[in-house]
Amino acid sequence: MAVSALALNQQLLCFSNSRTRAISRPWFPKKETLVNSHKAHIFIVSCSSSSTSQSPEANTQSAESCVNLGLSLFSKGRVKDALIQFETALTLDPNPEEAQAALYNKACCHAYRGEGKKAADCLRTALRDYNLKFGTILNDPDLASFRASPEFKELQEEARLGGEDIGYSFRRDLKLISEVQAPFRGVRRFFYVAFSAAAGISLFFTLPRLFSAIKGDDGAPDLWETAGNAAINIGGIIVLVALFFWDNKKEEEQLAQISRDETLSRLPLRLSTNRVVELMQLRDTVRPVILAGKKETVSLAIQKAERFRTELLRRGVLVVPVIWGEGGTPQVEKKGFGASPKAAVALPSIGEDFEKRAQSITAKSKLKAEIRFRAEVVSPEEWERWIRDQQKSEGVTPGEDVYIILRLDGRVRRSGKGMPDWPQIVQELPPMEALLSKLER
Repeated sequence: MAVSALALNQQLLCFSNSRTRAISRPWFPKKETLVNSHKAHIFIVSCSSSSTSQSPEANTQSAESCVNLGLSLFSKGRVKDALIQFETALTLDPNPEEAQAALYNKACCHAYRGEGKKAADCLRTALRDYNLKFGTILNDPDLASFRASPEFKELQEEARLGGEDIGYSFRRDLKLISEVQAPFRGVRRFFYVAFSAAAGISLFFTLPRLFSAIKGDDGAPDLWETAGNAAINIGGIIVLVALFFWDNKKEEEQLAQISRDETLSRLPLRLSTNRVVELMQLRDTVRPVILAGKKETVSLAIQKAERFRTELLRRGVLVVPVIWGEGGTPQVEKKGFGASPKAAVALPSIGEDFEKRAQSITAKSKLKAEIRFRAEVVSPEEWERWIRDQQKSEGVTPGEDVYIILRLDGRVRRSGKGMPDWPQIVQELPPMEALLSKLER
C-alpha cells in the first residue's frame, strides 16, 4: 500500500518483499533504530503485549510502531486489523508525520473496503492539518477505486479551489502552470483594477457637480455635459468589473482543464508487451486516440481503423478503447497491495517534483519498441470518470459515444461525438517525422 508522502523530501523507507519488488514508503524520517543503513528496511514493532518474554520497551505501544504494524498487516491483506492499528496510532499522541501516515493509510483501508466517504474524510484531515500533498493521492495505485468515486471528485474540486484549509499547494501549482499558458492575465487584471479605480475617483468628483447642475445653482456646470461624464464613468466601471470577473471565470475554467490534463497524464495503460505505463510516459512518442462507447461501437471503429493501420502508425496513432460499464466493479487483489510487479513505479505529480517525474521516464527508444497500434486501459473506472468529466466540460451528455484525439504533448487536440473518421484523421495528422509534429512536442 502506498503510504503518505510527507513534507520531508528525503524521507523514504522501503519494505522488502521476497516475491516482488520493494515498495517505496516515504513517510518516516530515517532513524538508526528503524533503518538499516544499507537496505533501509523497516523493522516492525508489534503493538501486541501477548508475549511475556519480550522486554517492556518492546511491548510499549507508540504511534510509529502501530503504523508500521498496520502497514505489515495491510501488505498481507488483513485490512480490518490494519485499520485498527492506524486508528490506535491516532490515539497515541502522534507527531505530525505519524498522524499524516496513520490518516493516509487509514484512508487506503477505507478505499479498499469501498467506504469512499470515510476515506475522503481521512484524506481531507491529512490535507488540511498535516500537509499531505495532493499529488500523492493522484498517483497512488491503491486509491484507484477511490479516485473513481464521487467523493474523490468533491475532494479534488476542493483542492482545485484552494484556500487556507485544503489543497493550497495544489492550487498554487495549478496557477503557476496557468500563468505560463496565459502570461498577460495578471497585467490585464492590473489595468482593470487601475482603470476602475480611476473611473471611481472621477465619478466621486463628478456626482457633486451633477447634483449642483440638477439644482441649477449659480455657476453650476452644464447638466448634459456633467451627466454624460458621469455616465461614461459608470459605464466604464461596469465594463471593467465585468471584464475582471470574466477573466476570473476563464482562469477557473483553465485551472479545471489543467487539473483534468494532469489527471489524464497519470492514467495507466497496458502496452502489447503487457507492460503498464502512465500516459505521461508516452508523451512525444504517440498520439493517443481514445474511443469511448459501447463495446459493439468501439469494436467496429477499431476494425475500420485496421484498414488505415500503416498510415495511422506513421502518424503515431495509438488506439485506446474504453468500454462504458467495464469500470463499474473495480478489481482489487485479495492479497497484497500496490501495483503489479510489471507495472511502472508511481511517479510524482503536481504538488511534488515534476522534473523528477520527467527525468524518471524510461528511455523513449525502449518505449517505441514496445508500442503497437493498440493499448489496453488499466483501472477503467478512472478512465471513465475522466472522460465523463471531459464530456461535461464540453457540453456533451456524459455517457455518449465519443472520441478524443491527444497531441504529442499529451493535451487534448480535439474531440467529437460518435467514432472518428479515420481517413480524415490521416489527412489531419502530420507524419511523426514532419516539422509540424516536431513543433507539437
